[in-house]
Amino acid sequence: MNRSELHRLSRIRTKEAKRLLDGKCPNGAYYLAGYAVECALKACIAKQTHRHDFPDKKRGDDSYTHDLIKLVKIANLENELQQEINANVIFRDNWTIAQKWSEATRYRLFTQDDAVVLYAAIVDEKDGVLSWLKKYW
Repeated sequence: MNRSELHRLSRIRTKEAKRLLDGKCPNGAYYLAGYAVECALKACIAKQTHRHDFPDKKRGDDSYTHDLIKLVKIANLENELQQEINANVIFRDNWTIAQKWSEATRYRLFTQDDAVVLYAAIVDEKDGVLSWLKKYW
């Protein structure tokens, strides 16, 4: 899996989440919306791996997680995230919503409103989580 594929998967998961939302399937929409963020964070990590460099084993192993907060750390975006949170209250609220997602949400039930709120927090063109991550991927 390379950075370009992770970009593509992030866009695909976003599109799939929107279609599920439109079809009133909030559980799948919620789940896939979170994966869009995960893929974007992993693209940020991939960007930092230089061509022909042998990857650091621990960093590589740690990247195989679904935990968005851990992925921010692995991507070395903690400072940038905190700066954006401090500077932009709308982004802060969107990040707060998005970071609650985990792969374990597949075992929970969500309302249409739950899924709409997560999707909106992720795709907001100005202050959404994906808009912010695109600066670094």
